[in-house]
Amino acid sequence: MSLPQFVYKGHGTGNDFVIYLDRTGQFEPSAEEVRHVCDRHFGIGADGLIRLSKPEFVSDCTDEQIAQCHDGGAQWFMDYRNADGSLAEMCGNGTRVTALMAQRAGIADVPGGEPFQLGTRAGVKNLRSLGALAPYGDDVFQVSLGAGKISALDTYTVTIPGSAGEAYGTFVDMGNPHVVAVLQDGKATLPAIEDLNLIVKPVVSPAIETDQNVEFVRIDERDDVKGFGKATMRVNERGCGETLSCGTGLGATAVTLRAKTGIAHWDIAVRGGLLKVDVSADDVRLTGAAAIVAKVELL
Repeated sequence: MSLPQFVYKGHGTGNDFVIYLDRTGQFEPSAEEVRHVCDRHFGIGADGLIRLSKPEFVSDCTDEQIAQCHDGGAQWFMDYRNADGSLAEMCGNGTRVTALMAQRAGIADVPGGEPFQLGTRAGVKNLRSLGALAPYGDDVFQVSLGAGKISALDTYTVTIPGSAGEAYGTFVDMGNPHVVAVLQDGKATLPAIEDLNLIVKPVVSPAIETDQNVEFVRIDERDDVKGFGKATMRVNERGCGETLSCGTGLGATAVTLRAKTGIAHWDIAVRGGLLKVDVSADDVRLTGAAAIVAKVELL
């Protein structure tokens, strides 16, 4: 077995992970091991697996990626795998859980300390530990996701097999691919967001070369004077199906909402909690809680 004897279970607003620290690089998992440990019936159960290790110990990292980590001050790397065993470029909620793991292990500063630089397959991410912060929770972290690259609005049609109606989506690259559909823009005919069947994988047309995450969004409140809004989001995440939260999906959602409304600051409710997203021309900042809930011995 490539996994260590002890691993941890953690989550970021319900987006849950098996996570462990691999200081020496000896515990790189196979796809089969990831699928087994993430299985909710025969394993521990998780949306994905995170190995926190050195970039040099991640076998798919190129020399260019390793140099990018060093240049960006990242001594540690989030080696993230989806529950189906596939590699993932980035996971916004996962970065916060990884930063909490690093903090608990003594390799990242406590609240108020220096930012933690974390290598990912989508580049180096900067995380700040904010401690307890109402209304977002305890062990709150803010991660800079980088600038989202948005395509023309509403150029994709999104349907859900077995459900009537359709919505129109916008492609956003957050280091991984997303299609965001705002449901009450006057064109969507899908059911209300609470009634969507997201166990079924949505279909995006025209097809995108790579598989994508699909977000469905409802605007709940907006204050154009203060430049602040509230929204609700649900997501079907590639490699694992519907998740209770998706950090890069929240970033893609806020980028899309800013393009549609001009509002750059959003509180977005997901099934796993509440997060804050702030969008600027060159960055998307995601603020939310992380938790580590168990230490598990693998037999």
